[in-house]
Amino acid sequence: MALRTALYDWHVAHGGRMVDFAGWDMPVQYSTIIDEHSAVRTGAGLFDISHMGRLSFGGPDALALIQKVYTNDAAVMKEGQVRYGLICNERGGIRDDVLVYRCGWSGHRWLMVVNASNLAKIVDWIADSNGALNAPVYDQTIMTCMIAVQGPRAIELVAGLTEDDASKLAYYYSLPTRCFGQDCVISRTGYTGEDGVELIIDNTHGVKVWEELIRRGAKPCGLGARDTLRLEAAMPLYGHELSEEIDPFQAGLAWAVKLGKGDFRGKEALLRRQDDATLHRRVGLELKGKRIAREGALIKSAGRTVGVVSSGTHSPTFARPIAMGYVDPAFQMVGSSLAVDIRGNDEDAVVVAMPFYKRSRS
Repeated sequence: MALRTALYDWHVAHGGRMVDFAGWDMPVQYSTIIDEHSAVRTGAGLFDISHMGRLSFGGPDALALIQKVYTNDAAVMKEGQVRYGLICNERGGIRDDVLVYRCGWSGHRWLMVVNASNLAKIVDWIADSNGALNAPVYDQTIMTCMIAVQGPRAIELVAGLTEDDASKLAYYYSLPTRCFGQDCVISRTGYTGEDGVELIIDNTHGVKVWEELIRRGAKPCGLGARDTLRLEAAMPLYGHELSEEIDPFQAGLAWAVKLGKGDFRGKEALLRRQDDATLHRRVGLELKGKRIAREGALIKSAGRTVGVVSSGTHSPTFARPIAMGYVDPAFQMVGSSLAVDIRGNDEDAVVVAMPFYKRSRS
């Protein structure tokens, strides 16, 4: 039986079309993906992201354990800061992409948010890495609810919701506070290309927070819109752009790897791979026609296969097909003319700069 978030009954009662996602029953949409996508780009959308793994780290060696498995440098993070990074295998391939919070849960100083599909293997990987370190790790996923409100109105809608005002948070910062009398953690990050806030709270108060944000004007959105939004923002998705065979440099995530911070798992392999010009690199593609390039479609140049599509969709914002994929380094330059094999027909495409969509900062 699939796992269910604290909001499952609400989703079903309000017309959410439920699907299995990484072992969880999750809403893929309520109305249409385009309507929900548009709500996030123009107002505020609301997402149940309780399926994401939430691990808190305790003990005097919590930072040392995080540093041992994490490609970025948690030691230089300021209090409350949130930082993106990766967990790599010994070959340099990506086991998961994660967010580390220097702001814990239930008295612990550190929190790590991981992908739902990778939670079990990351818990095992961290346990294997712990060794003699005094750093107990607590899985808070099942007992807590995680809600994201995203869009240009998101900060306006969360103002005053918690005792410490989330609207005053800097981007990629977090804060332990209280909401409806309950301990919670708020953060200002997101996975849509828009500004936004996430809130982690005990399951018993998840529905109350969710309904209050709807009352304030946020539109419930499902996984379908979340995917089109993140693709427009060129944000990689594990299992598509990221995998155990792809390293951070191929994925365009060198900025999240700090090779000078000290030793961490996978570092030796990354030192070897960082300048390997034979490895495919992630690029953005814009297709000239109307057909969508789906995952696994071959990317070609002069009839020769030079890569493969990792994600593709019809962009609701730009009303044209876009995709990401991995190509031979010779074809990664913006402006390179390529073709994508869509059901046996080669459709013209061009390499474009990423992200496809960038929000206004005004």
